Amino acid sequence: MVISRTPFRISFFGGGTDYPAWYRQHGGAVLAATIDKYCYLTCRYLPPFFEHRFRVVYSVIEDRITIDQINHPAVRETLRYLQMDRGLEIHHDGDLPGRSGMGSSSSFTVGLLNALYALQGKMAGKHQLAMESIHIEQERIRETVGSQDQVSAAYGGLNQICFHPSGEISVKPAILPRERLRDLNDHLMLFYTGIKRTAADVAATYVTDIDAKSRQLLRMNDMVEKSCALLRDGKDLGEFGDMLHEMWVAKRALSNKVSNSQVDALYDQARAAGALGGKLLGAGGGGFLLFFAPPERHEAIRHVLGHLIHVPFKFEFSGSQIIFFDPEEDFEEQERARTQQNIGAFRELNPGTASDPAPSTKP
Repeated sequence: MVISRTPFRISFFGGGTDYPAWYRQHGGAVLAATIDKYCYLTCRYLPPFFEHRFRVVYSVIEDRITIDQINHPAVRETLRYLQMDRGLEIHHDGDLPGRSGMGSSSSFTVGLLNALYALQGKMAGKHQLAMESIHIEQERIRETVGSQDQVSAAYGGLNQICFHPSGEISVKPAILPRERLRDLNDHLMLFYTGIKRTAADVAATYVTDIDAKSRQLLRMNDMVEKSCALLRDGKDLGEFGDMLHEMWVAKRALSNKVSNSQVDALYDQARAAGALGGKLLGAGGGGFLLFFAPPERHEAIRHVLGHLIHVPFKFEFSGSQIIFFDPEEDFEEQERARTQQNIGAFRELNPGTASDPAPSTKP
C-alpha cells in the first residue's frame, strides 16, 4: 500500500500566461506558492477475490472491470498512460473542496502518478511528475487548463515558474529570509465563497481567443518579475497588496466569467475593511478568495466576511510526497512463493519423486 500527499497552491501573479496557447508563442511566468492543505491518495493492488478489478473512491464509488469503464477522467487516463494491468484500489481524501481554484485537479493527478509509480517500486522526480501530469491533463483528457498547477503541486514552495516557447518549464525558488516569508504569510487571508465552478469552463472563455487579450497577459507577465524583485529587495510589503489589486482588475478584463456580482461585493467589503488587494484563485468564477492585508486589519475583515469560511494556512515547501510505503509482496508473488514452499516440502517428504505436485489454488 502507498499513500501520497500533494499540496494545494495559491497563485499571486501571471495566471493566464501558463496556457500553452499563449506561452508557446510569447513565453509566460507565474509566482505561486503551495500551502499546508493537501490531497491524499491511497493506492494498493487489489486481490483477485472481487467481481471488480478496479475500485475508485472519491465523491462516488466506482467498481469497474476494465480501465475504460472508469468515469473519473484523471484516474482513467493515468492508468492508461502507465499501462497498469493489475487490479487496483484507489481512495481520495482532500483538505479542501474541489473546483475551488486551489489547483485540486492537478494535485490529484500529480499525487496519483506519484503513488502509482511508488506502487511499482519506482521513484518519480518532481520534474517528471509535473510534465507527465501536464501531458495527461492537456493531451489525454484534453481539458482547457494551464501548466502552473501541476508544477506547483509537484515541486512545492514559493516559486517563480517560467514557461518557455519551446515547451520547457523552469522553476526558480524565491529565496527569502525566514522573517520575510513569515511576514508575507502573515499578510494573507483565505476565504471560501462556497461557489463551485470548473476552471476549464471559465478559462475557455478567454483562452479560445487568447491573442486578443495580449495587452492584459503581457502586463500580468511583467508583474511576476516586479513582485519577485519587491520580495527580494525587502521593500514595503504593502506594494505587494497594491499589485494584487492591480492584477485582479486586469484579470477581470479577460472575461465576464472571471468574476460575478456576488464575488465583486465580497471583494469590495474586504477592501473597505482594510484589505489592500486580493483575487479569486484559479481561473475565476468562484472558489477561494485570497486577500492581502496588514495583520491588524484581519479581525475587521473576518468580521465583514463572517458568513464565509476563513481558512488559516502556512506555506509548505515539500511538494508531492510519499508519506506511507509498505512494499508488501503482491498477491501473485505471495502465491508463487507459497507454491515453491509446497514443492520443496513435497520433495522432502517424497525423496526421489520426479514430478512436482500441482500448485495449490487455495489462498
